[in-house]
Amino acid sequence: MLKPSRFRVGLIPFVFMMAILPILFSCAAYRVEESVPSAGVNRFIKKFIARHIAQIGESEQLIFATNRDFASFIVTIRAVEKENGMWHLVFPAVTGSIGEKGFAAIDDKREGDGKSPTGIFPLGIAFGYDPSVVTKMPYRQATDDDFWVDDVNSEDYNKWVEGDPNAASWEKMKRDDDQYKFGVVIEYNMHPIVKGKGSAIFLHVRKDGDSTLGCVSMSEEMILKILGWLDPAKKPLIIMGTESELRGIRSR
Repeated sequence: MLKPSRFRVGLIPFVFMMAILPILFSCAAYRVEESVPSAGVNRFIKKFIARHIAQIGESEQLIFATNRDFASFIVTIRAVEKENGMWHLVFPAVTGSIGEKGFAAIDDKREGDGKSPTGIFPLGIAFGYDPSVVTKMPYRQATDDDFWVDDVNSEDYNKWVEGDPNAASWEKMKRDDDQYKFGVVIEYNMHPIVKGKGSAIFLHVRKDGDSTLGCVSMSEEMILKILGWLDPAKKPLIIMGTESELRGIRSR
């Protein structure tokens, strides 16, 4: 009777370990993704935060404006905050609007395309028609002399200017329809500004459920709540796009 080969005996546990390693690693990765402490936060947001720790950085306030259809201008808006190491939902989710042609793919937003950009963006100054509003964010009153330049050939492209713009086209910051009665600048294509990549992307008041030209809009009641909640010390960000496209953002 032949002795069992030492090679065969040693090969069996090796083959077994190689077979189960992918399972162990996938389980470990799943536990990491699901390990974000949270209360009332949906599964997509929990997984997104866990996978994008570097991009979120020190931010403790996040606004998600998402949907599941590139062509739809309807989004769900959720605000979450990190307190004592735990992310929690600040307000009940609400419905909002984006560009009439939905979301642009990552890095594919263009001036005048009717789409909203996809990505993770800082929130900048608050603005509105009143001399002041209840907010901790830096605030600027919009008057009849304030404009946002969208002329790609202008040196003031994607900038708020006061007085007659040196440009072929611009947007009034004090509109007749009150959509900019309250708003927050989304700092898309601002650091640096790339001509033609899109301009004047804001959070603002929603009008009759209509789409926008690229901004994110919501009810006046909701934007007032958000203005009162936002805190520049907590480095607020907005995360916007279809869920499928946002999963494609490079993690960490």
